[in-house]
Amino acid sequence: MSFYHPGRIKKVFRFLLTIFLLIKKREHFLLMYPLSPEALTTTIQQLGASYIKLAQVLATRADFFEGAYLEALKTLHDEIPPMPQKDFHEVFARAFPQTPFSTFEEKPIASASIGEVHAATLKSGEKVAVKLRRNAIEKQVAADIRILRFFNRLFRPLFSYYTKNSVEAVIEEFAAMITQEVDFTKELENLQSFSRTYADSGVIFPKPYVAHCSEDAIVMSFEEGYRFDDRENLSKLGIRFEDIMGKLIYFYTEQMLINGYFHADPHPGNLLIDEAGNLILLDFGMVKKIPNLTRIAIIELIKSANERDFELYITACKRLGIVAHDAPDAQLQELAERMFEIFGNENLDAASMQKLAFDLLASMKDLPFKLPQEAIYMLRASAIIEGLGTTYIENFNGVKDILPILQRYIPRALGGNEKLLKMLRHEVTGIPLTVRRLKKVLTDLSENALQVHMNPDSLDLLVEKQKKWFRPIGRGLLLIVSAFFMLMVDRSYTTIAITLFTTGVGYIFLSL
Repeated sequence: MSFYHPGRIKKVFRFLLTIFLLIKKREHFLLMYPLSPEALTTTIQQLGASYIKLAQVLATRADFFEGAYLEALKTLHDEIPPMPQKDFHEVFARAFPQTPFSTFEEKPIASASIGEVHAATLKSGEKVAVKLRRNAIEKQVAADIRILRFFNRLFRPLFSYYTKNSVEAVIEEFAAMITQEVDFTKELENLQSFSRTYADSGVIFPKPYVAHCSEDAIVMSFEEGYRFDDRENLSKLGIRFEDIMGKLIYFYTEQMLINGYFHADPHPGNLLIDEAGNLILLDFGMVKKIPNLTRIAIIELIKSANERDFELYITACKRLGIVAHDAPDAQLQELAERMFEIFGNENLDAASMQKLAFDLLASMKDLPFKLPQEAIYMLRASAIIEGLGTTYIENFNGVKDILPILQRYIPRALGGNEKLLKMLRHEVTGIPLTVRRLKKVLTDLSENALQVHMNPDSLDLLVEKQKKWFRPIGRGLLLIVSAFFMLMVDRSYTTIAITLFTTGVGYIFLSL
């Protein structure tokens, strides 16, 4: 089926319309209603790789969706049938014009939306895992991103300023990440970089055989171990789940808050435990870097919540861009108190903590709130780890578990990074120049000699006024295009199409 087949685009429209209605808390739009949780997950699975991964990101946004939909989205697994034999042989021949293997198992040991993994043996004797990219997956992903951006532009005018920024942040961060994930040369680079950065962590990473890697394949050492959530076999080896959970939290605290460089997809299939109890990390398609200022603001956020420091907490929220600088103090106080409650209760069980977290997110809906792009995959990784802990450990509270680690390594987290020191030195050396400029401005002002030059690149006010005029025209054109599009997809939508067309013409007429 073509990536732009009308039937497929209709499913994308229904998926995104459902997301729109859920975010807006509306029962319907014109004559269209949201899909049920079950129908939504079925549609996502039918749409394939991009939408499964987007849904997994959306499943971390309790501020967008109610419980039934969140639970349905969390059931989505990135596991699909293997490639057809024709596609498999085409990809294999492209990746390995001359085979380096003495044996190769055509039946994959794992099959996901981006690629599948096969066991093999090199001619030199080493047992390896071979990850093959699905045929034409990069073209499908590129088409899906175009479709998502088109519909985002269609729905964007209907959201509030902060909601549409959060939605756009999710889509753009997702687009950047999945584009990276389908590029196996980037995954190889991530694996090599991660192995160097965390060489002394005690965590095991596969060894890549670079000479045999390409855009279509990654060949790496075959790592033996049990899935992280295989409690039965791990207990037979005498390995306590609490111990390996502690290792995982420690390692992710180091990644996210100390180094600012983390593996963004820690689901149980990517986490193995060997017989010695060592953690093995697989699949480096989703790796993220966190800017230093963002990382430090997150540390301040956690530290202030633990110490119930309201001023520092709000400052950190504003520095992160989570809430606007003009947010009402009363609502910020409520937000802070809910967060402090999560940190302050030593005996908080999983269900109570989850309820508090949902209440926290609900209280943010009335605030001018925007989720920073860098936080999206941090939230996803944290949610996966939190889910593992709450499933298997009574009264698990991962947020509190990171505090002793942070307290131990806070000097390294805040000041040990050479890049951060350089940045601070740059800011300090810039202060005298700023003071001199301020003095000149005051002198010119007192002598009536102050001249104002408007930079074309920063005409924010003028641009905003133009937007107010052009925005209705843009909305009108989008509605008219959508009307024709709906007729092309399904003639049964004639009434809706006429309504959209009439509304679009009205938008344009009223703006003139």
